Amino acid sequence: MWSRSQVPDPKFPFLGVHFTPRMDGSVWLGPNAILAFSREGYRFTDFQWRDFKETMGFRGLRKLVMKYWRYGSVEMYRSLFMAAQVKQLQKYIPEIHPEDISRGPTGVRAQAVDGDGNLVDDFVFDHGEGEMGGRMLHVRNAPSPAATSSLAIAEVVADKAQELFGMPRR
Repeated sequence: MWSRSQVPDPKFPFLGVHFTPRMDGSVWLGPNAILAFSREGYRFTDFQWRDFKETMGFRGLRKLVMKYWRYGSVEMYRSLFMAAQVKQLQKYIPEIHPEDISRGPTGVRAQAVDGDGNLVDDFVFDHGEGEMGGRMLHVRNAPSPAATSSLAIAEVVADKAQELFGMPRR
């Protein structure tokens, strides 16, 4: 049964080979992660000049790209060419063939990068100023879609809200 993830490089846990069993019995291969050229770029061909210019203008991203250009290029290649992805999958499940695979849905997940080109691998808490902003807590950089539903993380967010807003503990 396909029910495991192989993460070849712990620095990039969102990359590698993922076999995700679904409730209907199907198995999704992925997700992988490549740079989107638009904030809402759900297809490889989606491109927004303003988003691209802003993204490439950030020094931290340029440093990240320079540091890991080869790794990123390979991931982009496998995203574009299904046969290359299948070849990678066959290292773990040799019975998989290109005709067994079809493209699934895509998503966009923001990944925080610091100014030195390092991936930020934890939540970032921000709150605003003033009458309205001072009553808001922003939780950014959810490192995994699954993390957004974790009760342990909800407790951390609740603790942060209590600290910022002087809320009583229950």
